[in-house]
Amino acid sequence: MAVRCDGAASGADLSSGLFAAAYTRCAYKRGFLGGIATPRFIEGQNFTVEYRAYGLHPDLISQYAAELVKARVDVIVTAGVDEAIRAAQQATKTIPIVAMSDDMIGSGLVGSMARPNGNTTGVSILAATLDGKRQELLIEAVPGLRRMALLVDAQTNVVANVDALQEAARAHNIELSIHRIAQGEQIAAAVDAAKALGAEAVNFSASPLFFTHRHFIMDRLAALRLPAIYEWPETAEEGGFAAYGPRLDQLFVEVMTQQLIKLFRGSKVADIPVE
Repeated sequence: MAVRCDGAASGADLSSGLFAAAYTRCAYKRGFLGGIATPRFIEGQNFTVEYRAYGLHPDLISQYAAELVKARVDVIVTAGVDEAIRAAQQATKTIPIVAMSDDMIGSGLVGSMARPNGNTTGVSILAATLDGKRQELLIEAVPGLRRMALLVDAQTNVVANVDALQEAARAHNIELSIHRIAQGEQIAAAVDAAKALGAEAVNFSASPLFFTHRHFIMDRLAALRLPAIYEWPETAEEGGFAAYGPRLDQLFVEVMTQQLIKLFRGSKVADIPVE
């Protein structure tokens, strides 16, 4: 997404862009616009928003990043896969980037949390650390559970976490099947395979891929009568069985848009810690 602003503190025209997996009727958009909405920043009056949503077209990530740079935005806001953040970093070394990632340090997106190097700051949500808690909650929520499935985005760094989840499941005498996917088109087959193996519930590991395809996933699981737990509470509010983690819109309102406003007001990226 790109936002163009007029009449900020400096009196200069400003612009920013939201570059996400999805934005229509989505927490990305609600959180961003809700967080930045002030008398100084009013969409349609003193700033405009350009959206680039790559969820259905991941092959266009680099192109969309280049388009935002070509539009001469002042800030790029990106939430979703690390590939999108890297595409933005490759497209520009000067435009500030406010990004949301599971692990900004671990993914090599920044070199320091306290004083981000380069042109990127944002939020490390460390969502993968909550996969174990989600598994525990799902076990408690489904009495007599003996077989469950874990769907994992193969593009995320969760190998050690998967081993820990296996051990935790065994401690409860539960058989855990692991299903790794790399793209949305593989979700249906993975869910069907889990059901065929006797899974009685599904835990979706932390990944923007599953959030992007959440409506398809919920419909598929409902048809198969499989309860599941998700990363974002917004998914449960939209009809998912359960979820555990921070609210996506709150991360935008309370952290990312505040970082963006600081940039609008003249702060340097290095002076805005990753949170």
